[in-house]
Amino acid sequence: MIIAREKKLEDIYSLTSSYQKIMIVGCAGCTAVCLAGGHQEVVRFKEELSLYMKKHGTEAALKGYTVERQCEPIFIFELVERMRNIDAIVSMGCGAGTQLLAEKFDDIPVFPALDTIFVGISRETGLYEENCRSCGDCQLGYTGGICPVTRCAKGIFNGPCGGSTNGRCEVDPDIPCAWCQIYERLKKQNRIENMYAIRRPMQWKNQNPGILIQKGFKKQ
Repeated sequence: MIIAREKKLEDIYSLTSSYQKIMIVGCAGCTAVCLAGGHQEVVRFKEELSLYMKKHGTEAALKGYTVERQCEPIFIFELVERMRNIDAIVSMGCGAGTQLLAEKFDDIPVFPALDTIFVGISRETGLYEENCRSCGDCQLGYTGGICPVTRCAKGIFNGPCGGSTNGRCEVDPDIPCAWCQIYERLKKQNRIENMYAIRRPMQWKNQNPGILIQKGFKKQ
């Protein structure tokens, strides 16, 4: 699923402080699951933004509504009547949802409340790990379902770097070596010959795997 985190309140305020009637739109899809933009987050954010505005000498009429999925037009139509007389929209969906809102309501400014971080999985409540970079050239069928682009700290695509020790990454010993994991997975599946196949070059950025612990869960 898509993982997102909330922007700083002061950044959102700087974009919305000049508007009097604001609609905060949540998404019951990915951003709800990762605790960043669902109904509960919309209710909380509405209260926080209202208090922040009052603290800084401004006030606005804030409304909130959560759609099933912001990235699908069929669910956006239910917002049409609710957008009458609205001056600005704050989206608590991912970047795709924010862009669809901006497309459908192109006469109203639409501002993102979230930063879209990565595509990942939930390890536990509030903890999300990047497992896919949406590269558009998926190689998981050759690597035992383990992505070397996201899970190797160096983003190495054709085999290990040679610097790992006891199955741990030389960049960070807390990170397991993705290529050791790929080897063990392929060995278990009797497909170890995949390790010796050279794959054609891909277009990817050499970035470390992303991890996000949502606000309120860092002490756990």
